[in-house]
Amino acid sequence: MSDDHILLETSAEHPGVRVIRFNRPDKKNAITEAMYRRMADGLKAANADPDIRAIAFLGTQGCFTAGNDMKDFLAYALGGGNARPAAFDFLVELAGSEKPVVSGVDGLAIGIGTTLNMHCDLTVASARSLFKTPFAELGLVPEAGSSLLGPLAMGHQSAFGLLVIGEGMSGEAAREAGLVYRVVEPEQVEAEALRLAARLASLPPEAVSISRTLLRGDRAALKARMEEELVHFMARLKSEEARAAFEAFLKK
Repeated sequence: MSDDHILLETSAEHPGVRVIRFNRPDKKNAITEAMYRRMADGLKAANADPDIRAIAFLGTQGCFTAGNDMKDFLAYALGGGNARPAAFDFLVELAGSEKPVVSGVDGLAIGIGTTLNMHCDLTVASARSLFKTPFAELGLVPEAGSSLLGPLAMGHQSAFGLLVIGEGMSGEAAREAGLVYRVVEPEQVEAEALRLAARLASLPPEAVSISRTLLRGDRAALKARMEEELVHFMARLKSEEARAAFEAFLKK
């Protein structure tokens, strides 16, 4: 993989903000194992750098990310290994981030492209965005702690519709459900997300950190749920239901 598939950016215009950008537009920013590792490393570095005070996830115009690369899913389903996927290591870093996290979503936000935002403190989206998690359709189960965070944010029925039935949400529907902070025009998504991240970076960092911890609460339950989800998710990846779904998807 080229490192260009995940860009780690900083700019003088937004001091204190580290941008982690999906940049594989020819594959709808589908995420590979190597991309997950680079994002995990990027989060570690950002949290260890005292000059970085906020983190922003961005995609490309019209696409945040289509989720996990299906070829990786199928390779895991057909393989004999049981190694912990790089996606989980990334999610552990994201859930444990000590710096506030902002995301800017325009267009597709599928699977982890949706659940990633449940770990963000602020998400800006365009009205044309599509938040969708086809887990059960693929023979899988919710991940990223979404089975806990989803109902807390949206209530049981909205979370069930999103995470089990797999019904999509527009940017406005996601805002009404509590998954998104603000909806803007597509061309304004990146600027608004970076404005909010820069605003966070400009605030007294200890006050932000304490406030964030108070609002997010004890993370032990989230970590335990993520581990529980992982056990089921890895087992489902090896299931006949999932294998058939992956093969059917790749034949389309």
